[in-house]
Amino acid sequence: MGRNVCVVGVGLSDGPVTPDLSPSQLIAQSFRRALDDAGLATRDIEGLASAGYGGMHEVAVAEYLGLQPHWLDSTSCGGSSFEFHAHHAFRAIEAGDVDTIAIVYGNNQLSASGRTLGTGGGGGRGGMQPPGPMKYEFPTGMTLVGAYAMAAQRHMHEFGTTAEQLASISVQTREHAHRNAGAMYRDLITVDDVLSSRLVADPLHKLDCCVISDGGCAIILTTEERARALAHRPVFVRGGAGGTTHHSIQAMGDMTHTAAAVSGPKAFAEAGIRPSDVDVFCAYDSFTYTVLVTLEDLGFVPKGEGGPFVADGSLRLGGALPTNPDGGGLSNTHPGMRGLYLLCEATRQLRGDAGDSQVEGAEIAVCNGSGGWLSTQGTVVLGTEPR
Repeated sequence: MGRNVCVVGVGLSDGPVTPDLSPSQLIAQSFRRALDDAGLATRDIEGLASAGYGGMHEVAVAEYLGLQPHWLDSTSCGGSSFEFHAHHAFRAIEAGDVDTIAIVYGNNQLSASGRTLGTGGGGGRGGMQPPGPMKYEFPTGMTLVGAYAMAAQRHMHEFGTTAEQLASISVQTREHAHRNAGAMYRDLITVDDVLSSRLVADPLHKLDCCVISDGGCAIILTTEERARALAHRPVFVRGGAGGTTHHSIQAMGDMTHTAAAVSGPKAFAEAGIRPSDVDVFCAYDSFTYTVLVTLEDLGFVPKGEGGPFVADGSLRLGGALPTNPDGGGLSNTHPGMRGLYLLCEATRQLRGDAGDSQVEGAEIAVCNGSGGWLSTQGTVVLGTEPR
């Protein structure tokens, strides 16, 4: 049918620390706020997507929210899950299978974990068995941070990227969080602060790593026809794509390239844009290296030139590519997975609702989620006008 699809509601839960709220309560809180933001009621929601993190199967989520959807998506591929959800919802609404879909997420990772959190990936903790070949990685000391650190080291070896350049990503992201009253960490930092923070896995320091928080978020998508009658200026989904290259880090063929090199060009082509057209980039920033490598793979800068690009202040408001104006996962919030927050922030930016963090004149935003060990990438292009 080729219908245009719009994001019409976004909602964020309380946070970033909510010891009295369960994952289901965080989901419900953000979902209610997304409904109110859109001016919709529960009965208007016909489809639901949820990654099932925090112990909630999507059917249980539907029941808890009072929904009886006839379209479901439970795709779970780490932090990129929600870009896949948005892409799938876009296709379903475009084709006429369903009119209105909610995508939800919530997790109280920080409060539930207490002091049990370490540097790593979860393998073997609490009696769980690590999946597949990871059973050979974890006993040797490989951690989640260690996997990303190996990839960063390879980029340094091949292209001369420096720890200072990686640190500049965290510095600029903290400048954005400084403007966000709800961010977990708001104090300004310097490159020296990052490099003098605890070394977790060489070359990644503590301040190269995302925060651990609680939180929930939700978005609602519907047809352009319905969107025009609702509360806010519609934000159009213009294109999307995804891809995966490996599961465990030992199977990553080239640690300086991710599936974003495939998903980005496909999404951009569908949206009818080039990298130079993008006004706001909402990047998955589990680690500073995640931002660097996806900037390159999406074509914002040639391969190997990401280091000088970020060190030049390009990610700041007013820079060449304002990135994560809400403070990102490095400073704002990261409750286990963060991909849905990217879509929320991009929508706020394109509506012009971002307050002190607003990118002036923003018309095109790109969200890129990253899941696993740089394993799975999902890219979604949003705009103030249809393609």
